[in-house]
Amino acid sequence: MTPAELTIPEVSDICNEVLERVGNAVVGKRDELRLILAAILAGGHVLIEDIPGIGKTLAARSLAQALGLRFGRIQFTPDLLPADVTGSFIYNQRTQEFDFRAGPVFANLLLADEINRTPPRTQAALLEAMQEEQVTVEGETHELEAPFIVLATANPIEYEGTYQLPEAQLDRFLMRISFGYLDRDGEWQILARRLERQREKITLDAVTDAVGVLAMRAAIERIPVEASVGRYIVELTAATRERPEVLVGASPRGALAVMLSARALAVVNGRQFVTPDDVKEVTVHALGHRLTLRPETYLKRTRGDDVVRAVLADVPVPPTAAIPRYGESQDP
Repeated sequence: MTPAELTIPEVSDICNEVLERVGNAVVGKRDELRLILAAILAGGHVLIEDIPGIGKTLAARSLAQALGLRFGRIQFTPDLLPADVTGSFIYNQRTQEFDFRAGPVFANLLLADEINRTPPRTQAALLEAMQEEQVTVEGETHELEAPFIVLATANPIEYEGTYQLPEAQLDRFLMRISFGYLDRDGEWQILARRLERQREKITLDAVTDAVGVLAMRAAIERIPVEASVGRYIVELTAATRERPEVLVGASPRGALAVMLSARALAVVNGRQFVTPDDVKEVTVHALGHRLTLRPETYLKRTRGDDVVRAVLADVPVPPTAAIPRYGESQDP
């Protein structure tokens, strides 16, 4: 089915309704949910890295329900095999042939729960799916239904029983986001809502569906990015390669991730043009996990996010007066 064309204001309205619905389940994480929704609409995957018990899994399930997407979940464990992710061929005694039994990766929105608790060999089973939207099993390629989104959760590496994610897989995530603790009022709201509904499970009505999400993505592709904003993104990305703490800086794929994320976030925020503030809001989440730091920085507990924040403080911000609004002409 070909998705119907949506206007940018229509996409913004749908985004606002989705965030309102998800906010009924996830307390006090509006900013983080905006970023995740922007990543989904930009066609990317998201790594939510934080301690257990702060709503990562609930956020993924709630977004799938509000967006009307087919939901799949994999609980990553040390004994999980690649075939448990992608699926495998099973011998059918009736037909005397091997039939392909699809794994949980065949979903629109896949929750890869605690992805860093399984060995790298199984983590790598997701690489082809995340990049090519297909899986290959025993030489046979199977296409995944669009849209295909991975929301992966991970506990901090310092916690026992976790594995470092390979750089190649980290680079497949458009953004890395941390939730953090709620304030005391927010924690009380969680308790109060649980008492009010008198059950554990939360079910949300869908605002759109898979076809609608594809239409929203197509609409966002029409948003222009003014040359000064694009060059600002390039300067930020290039500056990560010149920091003394960095062994390998962000690649051009990182600059592309910032641009795509900022463009989608502008629409989520209800605007039809991209500003430097959109760029600054997504840059830490889009570049922080793409940096390889020098070994000595680990003694100081320096993280990639810290380096990107320093870059944001150093690189001059372009003026916004000349940025054209949606539909206005601009020089290439």
